[in-house]
Amino acid sequence: MASRIFKGAEFLIGETSKDDVFIPEDFSDEQREIGRTTEMFVNNEVTPLREEIEHQQFDHVVQLMKKCGELGLLMIDAPEEYGGLELDKATSMLAAEKIASAGSFSVAYSAHTGIGTLPLVYYGTAAQKEKYLEKIISGEWIAAYCLTEPDSGSDALGAKATATLSEDGKYYLLNGTKQFTTNGAIANLYTIFAKINKEHFTAFLVERTTEGLSVGPEEKKLGIKGSSTTQIILDDAKVPVENVLGEIGKGHKIAFNVLNVGRFKLGAAVTGAAKRALEVGIKYANLRKQFSQPISSFGAIREKIADLTAEIFAAESLVYRLAGLIDDRLATIPKETPNYYDAYQRGIEEYAIECAIAKVFCSEVLAHVADEVVQIHGGYGFIQEYPAEGFYRDERINRIFEGTNEINRLLIPGILLARAMKGEIPLQREAMKAFESLMTPSFEELDDSVPYAAEKALVANLKQAFLVLSGAAVQKFQAKVKDEQEVLLAVADVAINIFALESAVLRAEKMLPNLSAARRAALDGTVKTFAFTAAEKTASAARKAAFYTAEGDTLTMLLAGIRRFTKYDAAGLLQAKREVAVAAIAAEKYLF
Repeated sequence: MASRIFKGAEFLIGETSKDDVFIPEDFSDEQREIGRTTEMFVNNEVTPLREEIEHQQFDHVVQLMKKCGELGLLMIDAPEEYGGLELDKATSMLAAEKIASAGSFSVAYSAHTGIGTLPLVYYGTAAQKEKYLEKIISGEWIAAYCLTEPDSGSDALGAKATATLSEDGKYYLLNGTKQFTTNGAIANLYTIFAKINKEHFTAFLVERTTEGLSVGPEEKKLGIKGSSTTQIILDDAKVPVENVLGEIGKGHKIAFNVLNVGRFKLGAAVTGAAKRALEVGIKYANLRKQFSQPISSFGAIREKIADLTAEIFAAESLVYRLAGLIDDRLATIPKETPNYYDAYQRGIEEYAIECAIAKVFCSEVLAHVADEVVQIHGGYGFIQEYPAEGFYRDERINRIFEGTNEINRLLIPGILLARAMKGEIPLQREAMKAFESLMTPSFEELDDSVPYAAEKALVANLKQAFLVLSGAAVQKFQAKVKDEQEVLLAVADVAINIFALESAVLRAEKMLPNLSAARRAALDGTVKTFAFTAAEKTASAARKAAFYTAEGDTLTMLLAGIRRFTKYDAAGLLQAKREVAVAAIAAEKYLF
């Protein structure tokens, strides 16, 4: 167990040591073996069937899910008493990351093991778990999650599906339509949300064979074509009263708490997909010749490879740092605790901000990687015979499901402000300190003996910028700040970049003692490359927030502070990028 348990969002107002973060290099032999098993499964079992799966031969998906069950890959998060492995979140994220290179199949897997299984694990009664959980974690049955409706996406509580108690009191009759259900056509058990008496938002466990339930046709999608996406149509669907999941009227707890894990797991999955796409891009660049030399020798291509490597490093660092945070907190909850999973869920909910950050940052890293891999392929990146085209189409959905990136961005300052109002986070006090520092000249010099001193100073300064901007926004808009979405989106981007950069720097510092000189040069270049990118992006977002929030002398002061707080000396950046690119091109894959 960690010596210190961090609160959610504490990274914005405090310091973290390299010894306080979990990094991929900390994986145990057991965790690495699970990662290798997952990788081998994808390479040996899924890849040969990938084309058939893309043409919606879902019988392959069903059989592959059963093989996942045989390998234990569906039971990582399930409790031991019901046949699960009950492993930590770091292991769960590693499996999600490794299976991501399976393309559409990984969507079926992630939906099943995440939002399909976890509502039952966290909220199911003993009888419900006895009846369903073993079937789900063995792969005998496939699970799906039905929240979205044709007229309610981000506004989940605006759902119109209804549930009415039958006259004999034995069933609830469900009516309505659920939209965009992943695994819809192949699932045996659905978690369906409906309002009892049009009022009490509630979750139900509904079997595929339920009278009154039917599955709509497959949606014709832009990407992830090999995953099933359908409507689930409810016409007086007869659901036994014992299949109510959790408490009546408390369905929102299930919907939103499970989505925290879904967002987190998505962050891991898209990071794995980004690694695979970059590998394909580098190998193509080494093979493709123009002007009698490989295009990987050209500076324009090398810069892309360096930038993408740095962004993936930050995404990976962020995901496993968050895994460590959650695992450390969950480890403090004794298994014999009454209502264990209530406490467990609160432990995860503590990091709702970080889960939203993982979803947004990592999905946008994959978007950049997929786009640039198409560009590296040139015209061939537009041809279906090359995998770059598929990466590009499949990537797009990740910025939409598990809550759009806009919704997740709004959650970050929204949750933070709510906690500050409750006194859980001393945001106002820290913002006042930041304002004081804004008007106090700084003459501190960097200690060159400290690894990544410049980057650490940048992280500390970016936190000051965040606090100043947050304080200015609250001061101007008061309670109405929650409705100022443009301001909140800009402030969220500052917070996202802070968590990503700090995670990358702390991981790099922790890695240093075990690296050769050549590996250190590549690592140093990676950190410098990402620090420059993060500083530039944060400066842009911060200036936007300042212009949205202030005017006159206050605006002038804020802009001056932003220039000071986002300043980063990236001397040697070109050489740093070249060192990263050369190493990645030689390895023909993501470096770390």
